[in-house]
Amino acid sequence: MIQRIQSLFLFIVIALGVTLFFLPVIQFSTPDEAVPQRMFELGAKGLTEITTDYNPLAESLPAIELKGVWGLSVTTLLIPALALVILLLFKKRIVQVRLSLFLVMLCIGYYGILFMYVWFGRHNVAADWDILFGACIPLLCLVLTMMAIRKILKDEALVRSADRLR
Repeated sequence: MIQRIQSLFLFIVIALGVTLFFLPVIQFSTPDEAVPQRMFELGAKGLTEITTDYNPLAESLPAIELKGVWGLSVTTLLIPALALVILLLFKKRIVQVRLSLFLVMLCIGYYGILFMYVWFGRHNVAADWDILFGACIPLLCLVLTMMAIRKILKDEALVRSADRLR
């Protein structure tokens, strides 16, 4: 049913997944001795430059772009969408568990895709990278989904035990 605790877990996954779409995940910055100093943020929307100070030399530099960031965008959009589908399938607990396992693999795959973009971004931008808060959101989604799986399986065992008593 919708009022179960796993529904709350999945609703939090949906909220975190939507938030992940708008937050940057990785920040690239050129070394301190580089002139001009440039900073970039990588998120679901792509690589954006966030250099705050005005430098006339920065305008003459070419724009740096990461090709094919659609993988990160699609994965970011699939996490809350799949969690919503799982939430709405509350009468089919076995299907919920199978889709939740796929959601767990999707959260793990997010980090694989993110590692690939960090690898290519580090070489394209020639900069150091830092992890931002947004990078921990798929991990939180993974943990919450695992907790939801445990509760769904517990409900399924309860329903099956009630069926044996009849």
